[in-house]
Amino acid sequence: MQARDVMVSPVITVDANATVRQVAQLLLAQRISAVPVVDADNRILGIVTEGDLLHRAEAGTERPYSWWLRILTGDAQMATDYIKSHAIKITDIMTRDVVTVTPETALHDIAMLLEENQIKRVLIVNQQGQLVGLVSRANLLQAIASARPKLEISLPDATIRKRFLEELKNQSWAHTFNLNATVQNGVIDLWGFAPSAAERAAIRVAAEAIPGVVTVNDHLLETPSFVY
Repeated sequence: MQARDVMVSPVITVDANATVRQVAQLLLAQRISAVPVVDADNRILGIVTEGDLLHRAEAGTERPYSWWLRILTGDAQMATDYIKSHAIKITDIMTRDVVTVTPETALHDIAMLLEENQIKRVLIVNQQGQLVGLVSRANLLQAIASARPKLEISLPDATIRKRFLEELKNQSWAHTFNLNATVQNGVIDLWGFAPSAAERAAIRVAAEAIPGVVTVNDHLLETPSFVY
């Protein structure tokens, strides 16, 4: 699946003239946690999230600084925090370095971006650099929840075993020389040695994902029972 398959579009936005108070009201009214800031051509200038509004003077939630924290933090960071808590214009507190992707970006790439950048959403832009959508963590969960199982065909036991072993051979973490599997009436019995609990669980998951598998019996050991 691609970004275009799950993205929210159109996206609620604000312009550069918006105030912090207006944005706070918008987030509450629309029940959203972030809003992009765009120019007249719908090009992204930045984004404001709930996190940007956590430490505000109006709410008495400014970040406190003890004397020792002032020494460790430095004047530049304290000035930045002051702006975050006192600025009236949204352009003074918005994040300008925004992660964007195209509508054709694969969902697995988006998941990696969210994880690597520790963010909750990415903005979708077209070839002209204009905002066309948004994909959040919630949208990825929606894709999982609405996924339909592939049409399962009852496969011969020999085919099930072949596909299972081929799947493991394609995984760099799998030590297939320590493993054997028998299949009878769709029931896979796993035999051999897995060097870790994680690999043992991954082998079971791989077996369960093969179409036609009814049950997986895990007889794997996490310590070798014999030496080749």
